[in-house]
Amino acid sequence: MYICVCNAIRDSELRAAARRCPGDPDAVYEALGCRPQCGQCLDEAAELLIEERAKAATEGLQTA
Repeated sequence: MYICVCNAIRDSELRAAARRCPGDPDAVYEALGCRPQCGQCLDEAAELLIEERAKAATEGLQTA
């Protein structure tokens, strides 16, 4: 599913970037080589980053 239509960023791309790039959606978009255009995706992107980073932290605790 597309999270950012303006930049054609899919949720899977944003989730992968969330695991390797710290920061807010603006920083993650920059790491993906783009920047927010209209801004309508930023709230959903922020929620997705929080969700994915929490999931990664939980997985890290389970493997430790």
